This record gives sequence, structure tokens and C-alpha cells, in this order.
Amino acid sequence: MANQQDLTEIYSFLPCETPDEWVQCALDNQSIMLIDHAHCERKAASTAINLMYRYPAKLDLQAKMSRLAREELRHFEQVLAIMKKRNIVFRGMSASRYAGGMREYVRKSEPEQLVDVLIIGAFIEARSCERFAKISPFLDDELRLFYQSLLKSESRHYQDYLKLARDAANGSIDQRVAEFCEVEKALITSADNEFRFHSGVMP
Repeated sequence: MANQQDLTEIYSFLPCETPDEWVQCALDNQSIMLIDHAHCERKAASTAINLMYRYPAKLDLQAKMSRLAREELRHFEQVLAIMKKRNIVFRGMSASRYAGGMREYVRKSEPEQLVDVLIIGAFIEARSCERFAKISPFLDDELRLFYQSLLKSESRHYQDYLKLARDAANGSIDQRVAEFCEVEKALITSADNEFRFHSGVMP
């Protein structure tokens, strides 16, 4: 499990805590939560591989994204195994507005585009870690232990994305992180029409 320092850093990085209303909705919709969680793990691996293809000359990015992709695919397999035991069928599902909402603010020129994509990656991993930690005490033993086991890797992924963003910017990214903080907070605290792992508050 991630140590307390890891979680303290993540809590400091994120602009707000996940609302209690989301936790209750997740508990009431655990099948949807698991299906969407599986999709999130698969998308995370795909994002990492796409970055490897787009930026082949960045060797630190290659190494970190290769490891991240392997870990995310392993998590995807683990979620599918839990779903199979619970007779939950993996199926297509519309994406939440969370990642897409942040990507609307990605700049078009380089290296600014890469910096923004990496910052968004850091927010996604940090928010995932925060939600795993927040909901795990209310879950059955199998899911609680599984979600707690993900905290360490999700915390490291967040740190990797931030380091890569700083390297790509070749300087401070504090202002850009602050700007994305506002976007992320609005997505997390505003009303959402569909429950997803990264959704906002249900009306």
C-alpha cells in the first residue's frame, strides 16, 4: 500500500476531495464501477503506448510509459478476473466527461501539448489513487484489498507523469498545473448525468 507520505502528497496536489455523494453512488453501482474501472485501466495503457509512439526520442518517457502500460494492463486483467467471479459481463461503455473535459484545454504546439497531456495524466492517476483510498473502507474484503493494493502504483504513476511534464517543459509547470486544478475541480464537483469511476456528483 502507498505510505501516508504518498497519499499526503496526492491530497495536496488535488484541488478537492471526492464528494461523499460519489462514494454512495459507487457503492450503489458497483457493477458499473468495475466495468468502467476496467475501461480506465485499458485506456491508461493505451495512452502510455501512444505517448511512446509519438515521442520516440524521449528515452525517460519510453522507460516510464513502458512500465506503466504493463502495470495498467495487469490491473485490467485483475479487474476482469474479479468481474468474472461476480458474473459481471465486460461491455462497451460511454466514457466519462472527466478526461475529455481536461483535454479540451490541451495546447496545440509542442512542447506545450506534451506538457499538458502529461499533466492531465498526473491528475487522472492522482484522482484514481484518491478514489481507491476513499472508497476501499466501504467495500467487501476482496475489493477493499484489491483497491488498496493499487495505491502504490497509482501514486508512482502520478509522480512519473509530473516528472516527465517538468522535463518536457524544461522549467516550472506550476502555473499550468494550477490552471488544470480549476478544470479538474469543476469536473469532480459538478453534476454528472452518468455514474463513472471519474464522474462528478450525480444530480
